[in-house]
Amino acid sequence: MPAVAVLSMHTSPLAQPGSADAGGMNVYVRELAAALARSGVRCEVFTRRESPSQPASVWVEPGFRAHHVTAGPAAPVRKELLPALLEEWTGGVAQVLGRLAAHGEAVDLLHGNYWLSAVAGHTLKHSLDLPLVTTFHTLELVKTRAGEAEPEVAQQRTAGEQAAIGCSDAVLASSSVETEELVSLYDAEPSRVELVPPGVDRAYFSPGDQAQARRAAGLPEDVPIVLFVGRVQPLKGLVTAVEAVGRLKACAGRAGLAHLVVIGGPSGAKGRDEMARALAMVEAFDLTDRALVVPPQPHELLSTYYRAADACIVPSRSESFGLVALEAAACGIPVVASAVGGLTKLVEHGCTGYLVAPGDAAGFAHYLGELLDDRSLARLMGAAACDRTAGYTWQSAAARVAALCTSLSQRDLVSCT
Repeated sequence: MPAVAVLSMHTSPLAQPGSADAGGMNVYVRELAAALARSGVRCEVFTRRESPSQPASVWVEPGFRAHHVTAGPAAPVRKELLPALLEEWTGGVAQVLGRLAAHGEAVDLLHGNYWLSAVAGHTLKHSLDLPLVTTFHTLELVKTRAGEAEPEVAQQRTAGEQAAIGCSDAVLASSSVETEELVSLYDAEPSRVELVPPGVDRAYFSPGDQAQARRAAGLPEDVPIVLFVGRVQPLKGLVTAVEAVGRLKACAGRAGLAHLVVIGGPSGAKGRDEMARALAMVEAFDLTDRALVVPPQPHELLSTYYRAADACIVPSRSESFGLVALEAAACGIPVVASAVGGLTKLVEHGCTGYLVAPGDAAGFAHYLGELLDDRSLARLMGAAACDRTAGYTWQSAAARVAALCTSLSQRDLVSCT
């Protein structure tokens, strides 16, 4: 059985998405590892220990084991402080990999997720002589272009990304847009960039009865609902979502009755300030009785909220893929999203939803209004969106990674450029 060491330093695949730094990447790592394990590829997933109660190792399911590696305090640490713990964590991962090899459980491939784990993977590649595959999820130079740079670590992160990309035996891109960014901004070798879109679990995310979903979620059955799902931080654009729904109040017809349901919690250094700004805007637009903030939900329960919605809003300033948009579409819900990154490939403007310039609350309000006022249009777009998601499965993503694992084992390793 081939085996992959999946590196995810800053966020655990076992963490609750929507809280702290847990989000789409957690879902990606967990679902891809599970799909790989079910296909016969053993996955050893490494993350940082954030609590003394976390076991050193735990089997999540057959073929999928999570390892909690100590680096710094056994407590949550702000993401911008994690680079200082990177060397210790990388050394801890190497020790665990050494013990596994000694027991006949050596791995064949390293898969680094996000820049911190890519840097760790780069080091481990050279010390263990293993192929390195990287998935960045977000890129610093793309965030800088969107005005979302992380000044505390921007220079170190960019250098780390550049070095890891230059030495990766393959870089996984979630969309063709990300492929272009890797090549144009980081001079990635095009032949080493592999397009592997994330998937969606159709056992949970599929169309269903809206009235039943609203009863299950405890939501009102007689009003139009706009849904926002995601971590609350400036990058995700919650303030734009609130303003868009606030603008709908002036509309005649059904759109003027719109409610906003937010699922998620503050994330990162600016998360609490962003939540405070959003709540202040709720007050300013007199939406107190029309806005509901729901704590982060277990991933499999999100489908109930998607089915309960009339439309899903994804106003991110930057998005390498857009898992929320994919999940909403799989549930047959039209999406109004920012025209950025992978969202431009997930949402077909005027067919499965609408694309709007990031931050354009008036534009979001306009298209949300169209969907809320014309329920037949919303149903048609939702059905088209669901059909469009048919090719996005975790099984197909795992099959591509498994094939890559086999292919890389037969090639010479890439040397640092």
